[in-house]
Amino acid sequence: GVDGERKVSCAALGERLDASSQTASRRLQRLESAGLIEREVVADGQWISLTADGKSRLRGEYADYRRLFEDDAALTLSGAVTAGAGEGRHYISLPGYNRQFEERLGYEPYPGTLNVDLDEGSTRNRSELAAVEGVPIDEWEDEERTYGAATCYPARLDADAGSVEPVHVIVPDRTHHDEDQIELIAPEMLRDELGLADGDEVAVEIESA
Repeated sequence: GVDGERKVSCAALGERLDASSQTASRRLQRLESAGLIEREVVADGQWISLTADGKSRLRGEYADYRRLFEDDAALTLSGAVTAGAGEGRHYISLPGYNRQFEERLGYEPYPGTLNVDLDEGSTRNRSELAAVEGVPIDEWEDEERTYGAATCYPARLDADAGSVEPVHVIVPDRTHHDEDQIELIAPEMLRDELGLADGDEVAVEIESA
């Protein structure tokens, strides 16, 4: 059902699960309560469709299995360089984050991020990040407010002018970005290192921490 609605009866689903129709019904209800599917009950069954969260969960599980059984199952996200809102420069430089970057990533990041608008295929695959081991950056607070946690994923940035590493994809727990964009940090200004301008195509190969 990844590509659209599917009609199913609890009796048929129970048979496939080797369970009763009541058990199948309860399982569908739990999936709906968890926000993973949407249901429309009709006289002879129900129409089921996967939500965005449901598809994301499946892709993450698929990525787990690929990494178990395929040696070359690296996650690569591709897209175009784009201008950010300028908030990355401020947050990356804050002492509570900066100290953790130095301790856990091994470098002090350039004060700013490189923003990449993902292409359609990479937007679909972005949820596979959940299956990759990242570097946790903890929540911290000062006298004024609390700053949220994030996860950094080791990566290599490839462009026409060459490659750069170490690079990390940084994903805040609370982010204003959509699933079609990622932010990168690195010791150097990536735009200067690779001569990048808005619209230039890049690829980001994600590694495991």
